Amino acid sequence: MKRLTDQMGRALAWLCWSSMAESTKQQLAEYSEYRMTPREFLFSAAAGLIGAFVLFYTFYQSLVVAFGLVWLGILIPRFRNAGLLEKRRVRLQLQFKEALYSVTSSLAAGRSVENAFIAAEADLQLLYPGGTADIVREFAMIRHRMENGETLESGLSQFANRAQLEEITQFVDVFSTCKRTGGDLVDVIRRTSQVIGEKLDIQQEIAVMLAQKRFESRILTAVPFVFIAGLNLAAPDYTGPLYSSPLGYVLLTLLLLGFVGCGALIRKLMMIRL
Repeated sequence: MKRLTDQMGRALAWLCWSSMAESTKQQLAEYSEYRMTPREFLFSAAAGLIGAFVLFYTFYQSLVVAFGLVWLGILIPRFRNAGLLEKRRVRLQLQFKEALYSVTSSLAAGRSVENAFIAAEADLQLLYPGGTADIVREFAMIRHRMENGETLESGLSQFANRAQLEEITQFVDVFSTCKRTGGDLVDVIRRTSQVIGEKLDIQQEIAVMLAQKRFESRILTAVPFVFIAGLNLAAPDYTGPLYSSPLGYVLLTLLLLGFVGCGALIRKLMMIRL
């Protein structure tokens, strides 16, 4: 019984399930991984099962085959989890860019580096009201660490280690190096913030241009299935031979695998690392 429970636990973990206890247990956010809430998981699993049933029934015109393959829809939460993780990381990048602009403005106004980061938290709360944004919670955590005697570079380093984002890591590395060597910290932060901000602006422009192509790729992936559904509804006699012999189901399976392979290839080609 225990072995079966462990196997089920590993299977659910692989599907990115997390219980409410696990969700509340982790206090420091890890931006290199994402665990869906039970509500998100159940919603994704339900949508995957319903979508799989509709897809397989439309393709094979058989309730037996549709119910036999519907379990494949349970894999949807894993793909959904990867999408949510990527969105969170992109959102954190954009939020960090706004934080850098705020820090730079405070430095230009004559504030010290530590006070500039404290002032940035207040500015970010105006941009992202409610205090639920990741960057607001991270800057609040950095402020609490400084109030408890820790250095600013220590708080930034812990943030960079959990974020695992190139822009944040580069900024923290430059900041820590300048602190140790005694360079012009204000000028270095200003220049570094400008370079990272311009880089993120370019990435955002590229992402906007790719959004249209991604939408077109989803349409191209869905067209074959819509076409087959239309044939089954409008001309069932035309597609009837496919469902009257084992060879027809073999051909349908090969077509389905081909469509899925093309969709996966298009998705891979569109996943451009910025």
